[in-house]
Amino acid sequence: MPKKKTPTWITTLPKVGIRPTIDGRYGGVRESLEGQVMDMAKRASELITSSLKYPNGTPVECVIADTCIGGVAESAACAEKFDRENVGVSLTVTPCWCYGSETMDMDPLRPKAVWGFNGTERPGAVYLAAVLAGHTQKGLPAFGIYGRDVQDGGDSNIPADVAEKILRFTKAGLALAMMRGKSYLSMGGCSMGIAGSIVDQAFFESYLGMRVEAIDLTEFARRMRDGIYDQEEYKQAMQWVKENCKEGFDPNSKGTKRSRKQLNSEWEQSVKMAIITRDLMYGNPVLKKMGKIEESRGHNAILSGFQGQRHWTDAYANGDFLEAISNSSFDWSGIRMPRLVATENDSLNGVPMLLSYLLTNTAQVFADVRTYWSPEAIKRVTGHDVEGPAANGIIHLINSGSAALDGSGQQSSNGEPAMKPFWEITRKEAKACLNATTWHPSVTEYFPGGGWSSKFTTKAGMPVTMSRINLVKGLGPVLQIAEGTTVELPAKVHKTLDDRTNNTWPTTWFVPRTTGEGAFRDVYSVMANWGANHGAFCYGHIGADLISLAALLRIPVFMHNVPEDKIFRPSAWASFGTADLEGADFRACAAYGPLYG
Repeated sequence: MPKKKTPTWITTLPKVGIRPTIDGRYGGVRESLEGQVMDMAKRASELITSSLKYPNGTPVECVIADTCIGGVAESAACAEKFDRENVGVSLTVTPCWCYGSETMDMDPLRPKAVWGFNGTERPGAVYLAAVLAGHTQKGLPAFGIYGRDVQDGGDSNIPADVAEKILRFTKAGLALAMMRGKSYLSMGGCSMGIAGSIVDQAFFESYLGMRVEAIDLTEFARRMRDGIYDQEEYKQAMQWVKENCKEGFDPNSKGTKRSRKQLNSEWEQSVKMAIITRDLMYGNPVLKKMGKIEESRGHNAILSGFQGQRHWTDAYANGDFLEAISNSSFDWSGIRMPRLVATENDSLNGVPMLLSYLLTNTAQVFADVRTYWSPEAIKRVTGHDVEGPAANGIIHLINSGSAALDGSGQQSSNGEPAMKPFWEITRKEAKACLNATTWHPSVTEYFPGGGWSSKFTTKAGMPVTMSRINLVKGLGPVLQIAEGTTVELPAKVHKTLDDRTNNTWPTTWFVPRTTGEGAFRDVYSVMANWGANHGAFCYGHIGADLISLAALLRIPVFMHNVPEDKIFRPSAWASFGTADLEGADFRACAAYGPLYG
């Protein structure tokens, strides 16, 4: 695959600020601690930079305060440096007692955590408790990090449990900071009455720190009509499609099949729409050279949605290709960062795609949460007794549009199916994803304007996390999370079930991990409690990371199957109740309100 630099949303990326706080008393106390405190900050910085990467593949950058912080003057100097250095996340570290309210980070928008060293020589735990109390009292909640086991004062190791919390907090904080100031690009309006595509600008502004940019879909028609796209890139893309996008069977009846000439035209429209979508999101300097200065600037979008049905698709090719190829980690330009586009402009499914992407740097799969198949129903329809992970039933995830081709599971990690950050994907793996996908003429009754639908079946054995945001009148946004795994069915069983719905769309057979209680009592209960017709899934079990990020955004989680010992929220949440963590989360989020007001 060729390598070509294409526009992205990446501009200036936020850094992680490390704040080494210290006992301010001179005359022997502070002097004896300077080296130990600053070394603790350096070790935290090394952990973060060696473990985490930005979505463009570069290591996360850290900024350490110029001096240890023993009082308010040094705290203010640190804040000024952080502002200059574009610090979006704050981690305070110390092994000793410090003056709590004088040394704490007071920025109301910067996510905060405090690591208090668990040692007996100095009261790092006492400072941690004191400063967290200050954060709670002042309404600036912070995550508290404290190792389970006591360490010797000179121990320079970061215990595994401490490292896990530092990295979980940092990933969540960076995700929040990377969203701030970006846009959701609403391409079109409400699709077929779907609530998630009634884009709520107040939600994006108040909870995510983002703005909503809206365009009418006639902008696509204008750009296609007037040739407002990179003509050379278009030729390259069409050649790539001919070589890499295999056509599958035509599901249409004799009377509704479209001519070869029409199908070729639909490929041309689809490719142009994919290029135009990227230009609308990020801009494109090539357009400036063409004299289209305004169009060249884009909409500063980190996330978008395409309305499609029905006003567009009754007349033009549908958005299936533009959505699927945008969300994938590769196209005619080579292996690259995914571009997040939500089918049917469902912004509330787009947001969890964005949250999970910023936490994992991997492609996201948008899907209908289509059908729960019980073992009994599968037996009745196919005569097959399901076994193994599918023995208690499966959920059919399927959608015509934004399923990234990465979701086929043709990439691998340690010999197992995976979806990887783009910089880890080999050309062979990208080609395997393309080879596992066929493209089919869309069903004419659904899409009179034509278009091409992608079809693949996800390989078994991928750990995945499905999530969704819902808006509830009188309550606000809520997040739901389901960790589970992908499974495969015997070929005949798969075909029988797949043929009962649209068999030209990508299929993932999903089994959520059940707990025997509540919404996760069984697989049916997960389906029954899902809050909308769509869900998005990513590779890996990242439910705990999503919970930490949701707490930062003040979005309560009403349904999840994350083990309790993995849940990590700001320390203030304990003040809202410890017996019922879900209820405490709702109360805390209500009390603090949306982060951006």
